[in-house]
Amino acid sequence: MAVRYELCIGLNKGHKTNKVKNVKYTGDKKVKGLRGSRLKNVSTQETPSPAFVYMSHFFATQIQTRHTKFMRDLVREVVGHAPYEKRTMELLKVSKDKRALKFLKRRLGTHIRAKRKREELSNILTQLRKAQTHAK
Repeated sequence: MAVRYELCIGLNKGHKTNKVKNVKYTGDKKVKGLRGSRLKNVSTQETPSPAFVYMSHFFATQIQTRHTKFMRDLVREVVGHAPYEKRTMELLKVSKDKRALKFLKRRLGTHIRAKRKREELSNILTQLRKAQTHAK
């Protein structure tokens, strides 16, 4: 059954929004998308409290929701993979990981994006292998 969204009728009509949540900052770990300049000490309380970090707007937009994940999975199922992704999967099948990374780096532009895409495609290949073994 599809997800139901009431956008046009009722008391709760309009675009649904979520408040950006605070994340507790601990100095020993780095939190993705957060910088020291975004720290705010809560000094109005009687007891000293730890510093809280407010998520940047950009980082808050990068969090994947259930609906976004559902839609991306649906599109991937219908459309399939891009030609460069198919070629990369062929390289990964024959254990040419380094060659696949170089190829993806040329296509995507940066080393980090290429590593992330290679990891994603290798996970897809392992899922396909598991599905084939369960089908037999």
